[in-house]
Amino acid sequence: MKCRAAVLNKMGAPRPYMKSKPITIEEIELDEPGDGEVLIKMGAAGLCHSDLSVVNGSRPRSLPMVIGHEASAIVEKLGPNAHDLEVGDHVAAVFVPSCGSCIPCLEGRPALCEPGAIANANGTLLSGKKRIKLKGQYVCHHVGVSCFAEYAVVSQKSLVKIPSNVPLDLAALFGCAVITGVGAVVNTAKMPMGSSAAVIGLGGTGLAAVLGAKASGAKTVIGIDLSDQKLKLGKELGCDYVLNASNPEIITDLKEITNGGCDYAFECVGSNKAMELAYAVTRRGGTTCSSGLSDPKDNFSVQHVNLVAEERTIKGSYLGSCVPRRDIPNYIQLQQNGNLPVDDLMSEHIKLDDVNEGFDKLASGETVRQLIMFD
Repeated sequence: MKCRAAVLNKMGAPRPYMKSKPITIEEIELDEPGDGEVLIKMGAAGLCHSDLSVVNGSRPRSLPMVIGHEASAIVEKLGPNAHDLEVGDHVAAVFVPSCGSCIPCLEGRPALCEPGAIANANGTLLSGKKRIKLKGQYVCHHVGVSCFAEYAVVSQKSLVKIPSNVPLDLAALFGCAVITGVGAVVNTAKMPMGSSAAVIGLGGTGLAAVLGAKASGAKTVIGIDLSDQKLKLGKELGCDYVLNASNPEIITDLKEITNGGCDYAFECVGSNKAMELAYAVTRRGGTTCSSGLSDPKDNFSVQHVNLVAEERTIKGSYLGSCVPRRDIPNYIQLQQNGNLPVDDLMSEHIKLDDVNEGFDKLASGETVRQLIMFD
C-alpha cells in the first residue's frame, strides 16, 4: 500500500531545519507484512530527543530512513503467524523489538535483546527485512518502528497491546518517554521510598523520571535544567526544588538542600556535562543513573578514587530496563488511577508536514513533547 511518511535524507543539516529541510514528506510504498509482522495505522507519534540525535548526526544511522520511534497505533492487518494481536487492537510501539529467545531476553532484560539491537543498527525489522520502498528502492526503518508515517509494517515484537479507552496521543508517550523515565527510577535504580533524587534534564524522559520518583515515594525531588520554562513545569509536576544548571554554585546549593548530596541522580540529557553534574551531586554511597544517549565519540570523567572510597554506583538505563508487556500496562493503570499524570508531558499537537519546524522547537528547548496526530 502507499502512504505519506517523513523521510530523513541527511544528518547534520544546519538549523533551522525549517529552511535546510533534512526531512521531506514523501509517498512511500509498504510491502505486505511478513511472518510475525503487522500493518498498523498510526494514531499519534511523539518527537523525542532520540529522533533529534539522528537528525543532527550525533547518533548516526543509515539513510534514507523513515524516522520516528514513539507511537500509538491501531492494528490494520496481520501477517502470517502474527498470533499475539488482532485487527482493531490498540497498541504502543516499542523501539527495541525483543526476540524472546536470546540470553538477555531469557534473563528478563528484553531492552538488551541482541537480535533486536542488530536489526535496529541495520535499519531493518527483527526479521532482517525491509518493508519500506521510496521510488522503488528499499529504505531504512528507524529502530523497527518508523512511526512518522500514516502506516507502518512492524514486527509484532515491537508492539504492546493497550486498552482502547486510552487516548491515542497519551498512549504514544508510554512507548518511550514514560517507560524510559519511570523505568530508570523503578527498574534500573530500584529507588526505595524515602530517597532523595535529582533529575538532570527536564524533557519528556526527565519529567517522566520526576513522576516516577514521586510515585515511588521520594522524600525530595530536585529538577535541574537550563530552561526556566521547563523548571517551572518541573515544579508543577512535583519537584520540591528546581535549580538552573547555569548557576555556578549549583553543586553547593544542591548539597545544602540534601545535606550532602542526593541518594540518586538521573541524567536524562545525553551530554558529558550533564553526566558529570549528575555524578557530582550524588552523595557518598549513592547511585548515578543515565538514560541519555550521547554522541558515540563522547566520554565523561570521574575521579576513580572517589568512585571506590565512596562506594558510588554508576548505571546505564536503556528503555528503562523495562519489560514492555509488563510495564506499559502497569504504567497506564497508574496513570488512570491518578498516580502518574503523564498527560501533563504533552506540549502540543502538530501535523506531519510540520516535522522540521517541530525539531527546531525541540532543539531550542521550547517544548517537551510535541505529538504528530494522524486522522
